[in-house]
Formats: sequence, structure tokens, C-alpha cells
Amino acid sequence: MVKIGIAPDSWGIWFVGQPNQVPWRRFLDEVVESGYDAIELGPLGYLPTDAKTLGRELDGRGLSMVGATVLNGHIDDSAHWPAIEDSVLRTGELLATLGADYLVLSELASEHYFGPTFKLDDEGWRRLIETTNKAARVTRDRLGLQFAFHPHCDGHVETQEQIEQLLDQTEPGLVSLCLDTGHHAYAAGDPVAFIRKHHERIIYLHLKDVDEQKLKQVKAQRIPMVQACQMGVFCEQNDGVVDFEALGQVLRDVGFDGWATVEQGLFEPPHDYPLPVAKRTREYLRKSGVG
Repeated sequence: MVKIGIAPDSWGIWFVGQPNQVPWRRFLDEVVESGYDAIELGPLGYLPTDAKTLGRELDGRGLSMVGATVLNGHIDDSAHWPAIEDSVLRTGELLATLGADYLVLSELASEHYFGPTFKLDDEGWRRLIETTNKAARVTRDRLGLQFAFHPHCDGHVETQEQIEQLLDQTEPGLVSLCLDTGHHAYAAGDPVAFIRKHHERIIYLHLKDVDEQKLKQVKAQRIPMVQACQMGVFCEQNDGVVDFEALGQVLRDVGFDGWATVEQGLFEPPHDYPLPVAKRTREYLRKSGVG
């Protein structure tokens, strides 16, 4: 059974303190109005970090917490492990208190375009695997949460080949995947076929779609992902290259039983823009058979 949530990313909330952010109470109210009953945490500090306060705000709206994504641009650099561990623990302790399921580790989007041939050397890749395993053990052993690695556009783990290499070199019972349908399509992958092939390692989904024409422009002009988001490369879920009806079917075929969180990938939208998009997306996911 697929359970559907939505992330602050769908209101353009990427980092704490971005200009013109929608107030957090309005975000929670609009989540409910748009038909969702679960959320991701978003960047630590956007929503209240006091568990009692946040729990009261969620309970009062009938919302539950699915998980959160910890972003770091230096997973391949062992010198950054203390900062990564601190972020995992601070985020994970709040999640665990709120009854969430998942902690996700992902690389930050770069302000530079790298493209499909961007690779680490052998030593850098070894460090990335080592850090991923360490974060997964902290998540499992100290927090009691499920750990998932999130392949990311313009990152070191982006293409299907890179993702499969990560799966081959990490322990199945320790490291799972959060597959982002939009990021996978952005990297020229087929998320439906990938889920069918690797569903045993995929415990969590982010639901995103990609505008085909804008993606062609991004690749042709070597535009970084952050700028691509400003261009609207991530479109509404019924307007892009991802086949959501086929996605719903493959999830039923493989017996997927978990959460799928909508991430619209909006960048600093006007305050009145996200709510109608979120409403349309929720209805579309029902009609397409995803959940």
C-alpha cells in the first residue's frame, strides 16, 4: 500500500531563512487544505524543533511526520563526518520523538553543472560509501529509524550506473534507497523500470516530474540544477516525462508498502502559488493509481 505525504519543498522551502518563505503555520494549514495527512520535516529549523510544540501543531491538524532529508555536499569528504553525524542525530532525534519512519541522506545540489560523466575517483567513492554506511548505522542503532540514500541531480550518485554501484557496495539490510522519480528522470533514467528491477532496496519514494523541453534545454546549455529549478524544470506531476499510471502499476506489482512524498521542487514561489498545485497533484495521484 502506498501512503502519500508532501514536503515543504512543495512550498519552495529548501533552506531555513530563504527570502519570502511562507510562514510555517500557513504551510501546515495548506497541507491539510490540499488533502494530505502527512509531511516531511523539511530543513531543520523551519518547523519548530521542540518536539512537544511541533507534535501539538501536527496533532491539532491530523498530520503525521513521515521523515526528513539531511543534505550535505561533502559526503565524499571524511573531514565532514562530524557535521554529517550531528545533522543526522539532531534531525533524527526529533523524527523519532514524533514517530516518523525515515531519515534520508542526500547530497546538496551544486551551483555548478556536472552532467552524466561526473564521477569521483576511487578514493573519493570509497569515502562516500564509508560515510553512507556510518550514517546508516547511526540512524538504525542510535535512532531506530529506517535509513535511505537519495540519489541527487548534479551529484556523485545520480545515474543508474552510479546508483547500482552504491547498491552493490553497501549492505542491503543497512542501506536502502529513497528514489526520487524526478531526479531519476532528470538523469536520463526510467524510474518505473528502475523500481521494478530494484524494488527490494527501495523503501521510500519522492514524487516529482520533469518538463521534457526544459530538461533538453538544461542539458544542451549545461545549466546547473539549482538554476534549472528556477526555470521550472520540475513540473506538475501530470505534465512531464514520468508515467505515473505505470508507476502506480509497478508499485502494485512489486507490493510496495510504504510512503511516497510529493516534492514539487518549487523555488521561491509566490505565496498563493503552491496550494492549488498541491491540490491538483493530490487528486492526480489518486486518479493515476499511485495512491
